[in-house]
Amino acid sequence: MNNKTFYYARVSSQSQHLDRQIEAFKKLGADEREIICDKESGKDLERVGYQALKNTMLRSGDTLYIQSIDRLSRRKSDIQRELQWFKEHKIRLKILDLPTTLVDFDGQEWILEMVNNILIEVISSVAQQERESIRERQASGILAAKKQGKHLGRPKLQKPENWDIVIADYKAKTISAKSAMELLGLKPTSFYRFLNKEKERNQT
Repeated sequence: MNNKTFYYARVSSQSQHLDRQIEAFKKLGADEREIICDKESGKDLERVGYQALKNTMLRSGDTLYIQSIDRLSRRKSDIQRELQWFKEHKIRLKILDLPTTLVDFDGQEWILEMVNNILIEVISSVAQQERESIRERQASGILAAKKQGKHLGRPKLQKPENWDIVIADYKAKTISAKSAMELLGLKPTSFYRFLNKEKERNQT
């Protein structure tokens, strides 16, 4: 059975681009069908493309290329677990940002493994630290925004200007709930939320 080569590219969100990673793979001779992509966070390993690689595509003796170690994950424990998985399944991992992983040491693989283990240990620690720093900055930003009284998340839905008129007709049963929603431009959840709030106010 012929050994195969695959390439894995990842960015953290839908708005980011995979072009740089894909271009690097194509320079190595990668075919589009061999490049698996994810646009998901590196906070865990439950990504569609990556799981497809591991569960249905990669076989013993295959090679997987990635741009950098943090494309696997930004968690040090996850990186170590995945490296162990590749080793156990005899899958060669080549990391473009780590040139030593691209070299073939015939007969002295232990030297390559020792050097790579040291480098990967350092880089995976940096990746995790980077992730923790991002989370700290996000938490600080949220706290600062709250102190300034800024609203976080989705904008608060405002009650439509024609609410009183439409609801009066709805309560008089001259129009249905569906018609009321259409006139107000509201989804059922929003419509009944406003209706329940109004009912609660009238009861107090």
